[in-house]
Amino acid sequence: MHNAPPDTAQVIVLPPLVYGAAFVMGLLLHLVFLLHILPTTLARGIGVVCILVSFPLAIATLRALSCAHTPVDPMKPTTALVTEGPFRYSRNPIYVALTLLYLGVALLFNALWILLLVVPVLLVIRYGVIAREEAYLTRKFGDAYRQYTVQVRRWL
Repeated sequence: MHNAPPDTAQVIVLPPLVYGAAFVMGLLLHLVFLLHILPTTLARGIGVVCILVSFPLAIATLRALSCAHTPVDPMKPTTALVTEGPFRYSRNPIYVALTLLYLGVALLFNALWILLLVVPVLLVIRYGVIAREEAYLTRKFGDAYRQYTVQVRRWL
């Protein structure tokens, strides 16, 4: 994203697009080469739990960002270092929520291909998004962000 303003993380792609593209590719592979992960009842049960956990986590994360008056969109300038709500436990709770949602839907479909594609998704998110966000937040918030990274894990 070369047109991003300088006061942004300049991530290489919007995270929901990474998850969405991988899901569509995995679904297409699943339709052509049907491979299941687990027995259907077990896969669906675990999938539902993942989805049910992802929504409140996403909502709490969006609420924490909103209360701090800072955007969720990585293409906009961050205006505050958020350390409350889910950010007390993870520096990237929205990506945890997206990953849980992705895994949950993969399990609902009981689709091995969708599940396998979570690996490249997480690599793109980690190195193409989170690494850029971390560098940006370090530049913007300095020691306050460095201290936060010592206290709170990147994922969980």
